[in-house]
Amino acid sequence: MRSIREILRLRQCGLSHRQIGEAVHKSSATVGGYLARAAAAKLTWPLPEGLDDFALEALLFPPQAELQNARPEPDFAHIHTELKRKGVTKILLWQEYKEQNPDGLQFSQFCDRYKKWLGAINVTMRIHHVAGEKVFSDFAGKKLKLTDRDTGEVSDVHIFVCALGASGYFFADAFLDETSQSWCAGHVNAFNYFQGSPAIIVPDNPKATITQPCRYEPIINTTFLEMASHYSCAVIPARVRKPKDKAKAELAVGLATRWILARLRNRTFFSLHEIKVAIKELLEDANNRPFKKMPGSRKSMFVELDQPALNSLPERPFEFAEFRKARVGIDYHVEFEGHWYSCPYHLAKQEVELRITASTVEIIHKHRRIASHSRDFHKAKHSTLPEHMPKSHREYQTANPPRLIGWAEMYGQGTKLLIEAILESKPHPEQGYRACIGILKLGKEFGGDRLNAACNRAFATRAWSYSSVKSILKTGLDQRPLPSETEPIQLKLPHINLRGASYFFVKEEQNASTTNN
Repeated sequence: MRSIREILRLRQCGLSHRQIGEAVHKSSATVGGYLARAAAAKLTWPLPEGLDDFALEALLFPPQAELQNARPEPDFAHIHTELKRKGVTKILLWQEYKEQNPDGLQFSQFCDRYKKWLGAINVTMRIHHVAGEKVFSDFAGKKLKLTDRDTGEVSDVHIFVCALGASGYFFADAFLDETSQSWCAGHVNAFNYFQGSPAIIVPDNPKATITQPCRYEPIINTTFLEMASHYSCAVIPARVRKPKDKAKAELAVGLATRWILARLRNRTFFSLHEIKVAIKELLEDANNRPFKKMPGSRKSMFVELDQPALNSLPERPFEFAEFRKARVGIDYHVEFEGHWYSCPYHLAKQEVELRITASTVEIIHKHRRIASHSRDFHKAKHSTLPEHMPKSHREYQTANPPRLIGWAEMYGQGTKLLIEAILESKPHPEQGYRACIGILKLGKEFGGDRLNAACNRAFATRAWSYSSVKSILKTGLDQRPLPSETEPIQLKLPHINLRGASYFFVKEEQNASTTNN
C-alpha cells in the first residue's frame, strides 16, 4: 500500500506513468492500473485523513460478487479430524466430498484451501525460557555402529542428547540401550558436564522414564524419579506426540546428528569408550560454533545465562538403584535373582518393594526401609538376619550341644545329665535338639526345681524323652523321692496274654527237642 500512496502523490505532482514507474520500481502498465483503480474509487491526493491500509485496499480491490453457482466449501474441521485416523488420506476425503458435491472443488484446490485453513489454526507459541530452569532430553533417532573386534558382529549404539532451555547448550553421550539405567546415567553425565543441575527435567515418554504417560497426571518411573530427587529436580514430561513441548531437545538432536553423528558415519568403532571419546571431542566444537543471526555461541550463552543459575551438584554422586515389587514368603524371605533375603517375620505374605543397587538390597514397606542386606550373587542361598526371626526360630537356629547343655545346667545337675544323655543317644546330635528344647521349655510352665527333679527321675529310669519328662511333671512323680540304689525299681509291665505266652513257650520247647534229636 505504501507504493500505491506514492504513485498517487507523484501523479498529483504531474509526473508521467513512465517517470512514476521509475521512481517506485514498477512498470508503467502497473502504474496505470493502480491509477485506474483509484479513479474508479474516486480517490485523489491527498487521501482522506484516517484512511489506513486495510480501508485503502478495500476501496482499490473490492471483493468480487460471489457467483450464484459458487462451489460449496468443504468442512475442513471434519477433514482435519478424519486425517488423524489410520489409513485415511486426502484423496479419499476429496472423493467423498465430490460424491456429495459433484460441482465441488477439484483436488488441487481442495488441498490448497485445506493447507491455508490449517495454517490459520496451527500457529506456534514462542516460549521464553528462564535461565537454569529447564533441561530437555531425548535419544536421537540416528544411531552409530559398534563392531565386535573378534566376531565382526555389528550392533547399534544409541545417542542420548540433553539441552538447556535458555542457551541451547547441549550434551551428547553414547549407550548400548535406552533402559532406565541409560536414561539416568545420561542425565547424571549431563549435569556433570554442565557443572550443575536445573530445576526441571523435561524428558520424552518411554517406559524407562514414564511408567504411565498421562497429559495431566503422568506416573514417573521410580528409579528416574529418585535420580531427579537426588539432584533436587522436578520431572515434567512432554505430552505424548507433542515434540514442540521439548523443542530444544529436538533442535539439539538435529545439531548432534549434523555436527557429530554425520562426521562419524564412516568411522569404525570397536568399543563404546572410543565412541564416547569421539563424541566428546566433536561436542565442544558444536557448542562453540557461532550463531548465524545473533552474536556469540551456545557456549558463551551458557556461561552468561544458564551456568550462574544452575543448582550446585550434591556432594555424593547418584547411585543407580532398581526398584521391584515382591511378596514376602511364609518363611519371611523375599527372592531376587535366585537369592533369598530376610525381612521381619511379621511381614510374611505381604507385598514389599526392593531397592537394588550394585552392592545392597534394601526392603521397603510403606515407604519405610525395614531391612538392608549386602547383595549376594549366589543362587539358591539365604541371607538371614537373626533380628528378623521369631524368638522360637532364633532359639532353634542357635541350638547346639554346648549351648543346650549350658541352658540345662541353669536348672540343675539332673537336667544337665538328661540333656547330655539325650544328645549322646542319637546318631546325630541334631536329632535330639527338638526334644531338648521342649524339655527346657517345661521349666517355664512347671518351675525350675520341679523340672530338675523330673529330669533326675527320668535319667535314673532311663526315660530319656520329652514325653516322659512331661508325664512325670503332670502326674507329680517328680515330687516323690527317688528309689535307693539298693532298692530295685518297680516297673509296671504291660498285661501279657497267657494263652499266647504258653503257646510261645510250647513252640520253643518243641523246637529245642527237635534240635537235640
